[in-house]
Amino acid sequence: MKKIVLLFSGEGSNAQNIVKQLHKKECEVVCGITNKKDAPGIVKLEALDVECRVLEHGNFASREAFDEELVTLIKSYEPDLVVLSGFMRILTEVFTSQVNSINLHPSLLPKYKGAKAIEQSYESGDRECGVSVHWVNNELDGGEIILQKSFVREDEQDYESFVAKIKTLEYEIMPEAIVKVLQ
Repeated sequence: MKKIVLLFSGEGSNAQNIVKQLHKKECEVVCGITNKKDAPGIVKLEALDVECRVLEHGNFASREAFDEELVTLIKSYEPDLVVLSGFMRILTEVFTSQVNSINLHPSLLPKYKGAKAIEQSYESGDRECGVSVHWVNNELDGGEIILQKSFVREDEQDYESFVAKIKTLEYEIMPEAIVKVLQ
């Protein structure tokens, strides 16, 4: 069975969804790694019997030093794929040149790259909005797109319902993308 490592920074709701949908069915989630010692996702993944490791980026002198240690930790699990699922770090070439990884992004790339994508997408007034899964490379949210899912924005849609729709699509698309990539 193919092995994946999940990277997350916060709530871990997408990571939890991946474990519930795919773990020991389509693949084995061998570890969850977070860069925040108090990330709520740790409790969520451990409750699903997935080991979690904490590697705090603040303990390193540079992004490259953090990425070097992250790569070493990831490689110790020998995964077939690394999945960034709400991992809020810009990764350097130290990581991207050594790790086969995909990322979930809450916009229809190439539009609205970066951490404010949901807000930018909402404020854009675009009729068609959605989410993307892409390969991670040296360009922020710039890797080859694997899958996208979209929806047509409702007239007068408020921000909360917009975010809820994005989250729903994220929960659908990421497991599909992982299965597609692992095949």
